[in-house]
Amino acid sequence: MILYGLATCDVTRKAEKELKKAGFEVTLRDVRAEPMSAAEWDEFIHEFGDQIVNRNSTTWRALSDWMKQSDADAQLANHPALMKRPVIRHEGKLSLGWDDASLSRFTAAG
Repeated sequence: MILYGLATCDVTRKAEKELKKAGFEVTLRDVRAEPMSAAEWDEFIHEFGDQIVNRNSTTWRALSDWMKQSDADAQLANHPALMKRPVIRHEGKLSLGWDDASLSRFTAAG
């Protein structure tokens, strides 16, 4: 299982901790420390559309109007912290975000 997010993100850390506790072998990929390729961003955008961009973040609020109007791939390539977190790759499928439903889904799967 690969957990894409930021090592400093509370939600990413919570998801990693809970998934490991549920018995999953989790590899954290910090998208800021290990930048994503254009093809990787394209896969996420194709799967989640504009939902992949966290428009409630402080990073989003600090963007220029021009960048806010740009495509998601340009936004994420320039500001990886804009990615809604975490993205979880497990058994060939992707999921976005972390909440009680996510925990239940993975706990039932594990």
